[in-house]
Amino acid sequence: MKRFYKTVSIAPTDGGFAVLLDGKPVKTPSRHSLLLPTERLALAVAQEWRMQGDDVVATSMPLLRLSNTVIDGVAANRDGVITAILRFGENDLLCYRAHQPPDLAQRQREGWDPLLDWARLRFSARMIVAHGLNHVDQSPDALAALREPLQDYDAFTLVGLHVIASITGSLILALAVAEGYIPGAYAFELSRIDETYQAEKWGEDAEAQKRTAALAHELDKAVELIAAVRQEGR
Repeated sequence: MKRFYKTVSIAPTDGGFAVLLDGKPVKTPSRHSLLLPTERLALAVAQEWRMQGDDVVATSMPLLRLSNTVIDGVAANRDGVITAILRFGENDLLCYRAHQPPDLAQRQREGWDPLLDWARLRFSARMIVAHGLNHVDQSPDALAALREPLQDYDAFTLVGLHVIASITGSLILALAVAEGYIPGAYAFELSRIDETYQAEKWGEDAEAQKRTAALAHELDKAVELIAAVRQEGR
């Protein structure tokens, strides 16, 4: 749609911050108030509006889109969202290993074992590792241990976690990012050990490179959302 506003600002309101276009507060697609929990997030969303040209392109405003998702859906459905996130722990990427070739198996061990050790020490989540394509059922105790920290996260952090887990295929990696154990870029790198190995062997076409860059950017924005809600460094 065509740009319909000239000025963008933020204002404290109702215990949070609103983004104003020509002095009028922005609404979500479901017509809820876009009430953001921190000034840092409000400033970041305002900057997305400010950077629009003659046309407003929704896909170029990822923080706004994620915030809309929180307000229109996640805030009223925490348990459902937590259950959806936990599914990535039930089939966590880090728990599925290659038998062959040996150098790929070694890369997986070196990259993924420290994260599983961290999850065991941090949350008492003892994950079962399988080799090959056969599914392995994680224990109820491990899944309960992974659910516990999710219960304490605010709705915005849950949305960021869901994005990270979706892109990486790993709840362990998503939790490690949210807890500040590893940066988002390293989580993305770890999640693509198999793809990187194949690209080194056989090459990677331009379309695959473009998709990889898009996923990395999407994950980065999820990390930015979490950091902005907590008003901490990335």
